[in-house]
Amino acid sequence: MKVGVVIFPGSNCDADCLYVLKDVLGQDAVSLWHQDTALRGCDAIVLPGGFSYGDYLRTGAVARLSPIMGAVRRFASGGGLVLGICNGFQILLESGLLPGAILRNTGLRFICRFVTLRVERTDTPFTNRFKPGQVIRMPIAHNEGRYTAEAKTIRQIQPQVAFRYCGPDGQVGDAFNPNGSVEAIAGLTNAAGNVLGLMPHPERSSEAALGSEDGRLIFESMIESLAHA
Repeated sequence: MKVGVVIFPGSNCDADCLYVLKDVLGQDAVSLWHQDTALRGCDAIVLPGGFSYGDYLRTGAVARLSPIMGAVRRFASGGGLVLGICNGFQILLESGLLPGAILRNTGLRFICRFVTLRVERTDTPFTNRFKPGQVIRMPIAHNEGRYTAEAKTIRQIQPQVAFRYCGPDGQVGDAFNPNGSVEAIAGLTNAAGNVLGLMPHPERSSEAALGSEDGRLIFESMIESLAHA
């Protein structure tokens, strides 16, 4: 599997993603610059976390206009796998590749800590290594991570929700929702299932030394999916 990790001005998790893909999982991974217009034969694309373009206007609002995003949109429309992490999720929303928007956390503070998540879907290219309802741990690090959408959209995307914030036993409620996301949504796919955006950082939970290896299953799921494509 050849994976392209897109670097925008202000990205700060690109090296982490490249490290996990190359050194932990042994895959071919390359950096793609935001001004590139081609994806160099990549089988999957990762939009990493960070503060693209300083998060001016809105998170992801400027990055969506980068030349490379035209190629990413075409790649996704053709069924290519696209993973957006944190700021990458925000860019996917701004680009129209996923529905909804991201607002500031309800507490109006930056949050950086581990959270627990419940796996809602295991039938996607990003989640096939999980078990239904599995409770996992990943870290978050964001000031604007509150997912929202119109009520009609929320009803429509229920089958697309991949992860929800939850308690240690999988229970969903305000006490376990770190940023106030509607219906505790932490990650969702597009209708076709080939694009995933999530606020937690799987690349920061891909080795035991980091406190959790749960995030690695997302990347392993992608590898498994492409191997049998």
